[in-house]
Amino acid sequence: MNRPRRSRGLLGAALLALAALFAFRFHDSGQLAAALIVFVLPPLLLLAGVLRGSAKAAFWAGVCGLLWFSHGVMEAWSEPALRLAAWAEITLALVVIAASSWPGLAARFGWRRPSDRPPPP
Repeated sequence: MNRPRRSRGLLGAALLALAALFAFRFHDSGQLAAALIVFVLPPLLLLAGVLRGSAKAAFWAGVCGLLWFSHGVMEAWSEPALRLAAWAEITLALVVIAASSWPGLAARFGWRRPSDRPPPP
């Protein structure tokens, strides 16, 4: 499996895990509909785009990953009871950012596996 497909699979798994984390976190809140629209729906919509192979969806997943990272840091700092869920959100957000950025970084810096390099003359 080539690297862009592998990073797209990792990105999809992280988005699905993030949506599940948010659904679990807000399942008993008084504002369930708002929580589903604001927290659960965006990762699922981005997941659909990523699974279709959309580069725009991967880009926006990275941008939203920055927001999710910031939200996780804020929750970990301000809510001691939610610290474990906040650290899970931070970790998943970092995976989303890394997986969405990896193909562009690899193309920019020319990272290749030794088997992908052309033979010497």
